[in-house]
Amino acid sequence: MERLGAMRVSAEGIRKVARAGLAVLTAHPRVDRSRVAAIGFCFGGTMALELARGGEDLVAVVGFHSGLATTDPAQPGAVKASVLTCIGVDDPMVPAEQRNGFEDEMRSAGADWQMVVYGGAAHSFTNPAADGRSMAGVQYHAPTDARSWRAMCDLFAEKLGTPRAAD
Repeated sequence: MERLGAMRVSAEGIRKVARAGLAVLTAHPRVDRSRVAAIGFCFGGTMALELARGGEDLVAVVGFHSGLATTDPAQPGAVKASVLTCIGVDDPMVPAEQRNGFEDEMRSAGADWQMVVYGGAAHSFTNPAADGRSMAGVQYHAPTDARSWRAMCDLFAEKLGTPRAAD
């Protein structure tokens, strides 16, 4: 948590770490560089979004219950990836003001983006172990877990030609 806290101070710090991971992935000989997407959960989703904001050559980016705020908003034309964020309406870490700011940022950047806000869902809605953490606003939500995964699969089917999620 200490290291994550230090990275959150600067979007560039997050992007530096995320780019390093992306470089390792894309250096692998079996990777088709024209078909790379990034997904992440919580801070990993924030990192994926920062890759998109920074103009990395990705087809799609998906963040599940990720933070949406940034210290370096996307500039017009910078976002190459199609962006999907899946957020719980009751997530205290991603309040309505942050969602609204993200909408404004993506609109201003001219990005291909979508945000799905799930009713009845809080933070960590994809993590079955979240209920045992006894933290306010952190709770697994099975319907949203399944729905958000299908939303990602639908985006990947559209952008990468992968099979759609089974119901």
